[in-house]
Formats: sequence, C-alpha cells, structure tokens
Amino acid sequence: MHTFLTILLVIVSLGLILVVLLQSGKSAGLSGAISGGAEQLFGKQKARGLDLVLHRVTVVLSVLFFVLTMAVTYFKL
Repeated sequence: MHTFLTILLVIVSLGLILVVLLQSGKSAGLSGAISGGAEQLFGKQKARGLDLVLHRVTVVLSVLFFVLTMAVTYFKL
C-alpha cells in the first residue's frame, strides 16, 4: 500500500508541477505583482478558457497532493 501511494504521489507531484508551469503569468516584475494582486482581489480580471481550467486542475491536484502526503505518512508508520 505504501509503495502504491508513493508512486501515485510522484505522479500527482509531476502533474502539479506541469500544470503550474503551463499557467500564464499575470504580470511581470514586482510592481506588476502588486497591481496584479489588487486586480485579482477586486475582480477586475477574470480567468477565462484555458486559464480557468488550469486553475481548477491546480486546485484539485494540490488537494490530492496534500491528502496523498498525509496518507503516505500514515501508512509508513
């Protein structure tokens, strides 16, 4: 069981890295990061299309990564 979960964790980790790298950057530079956060906070810029799908996949994979990490730790004991 531990080996299966570890292999699944590696696959999810690689998928999470790939999905994060596929996402487009919001803004360039430090000033863009500050204004980009403000735009996102107030909802001026909405994600559409592929960015929205990648965002949702990132959330799912990150939750799965967290759960698998806890399961690997639990079954290792």
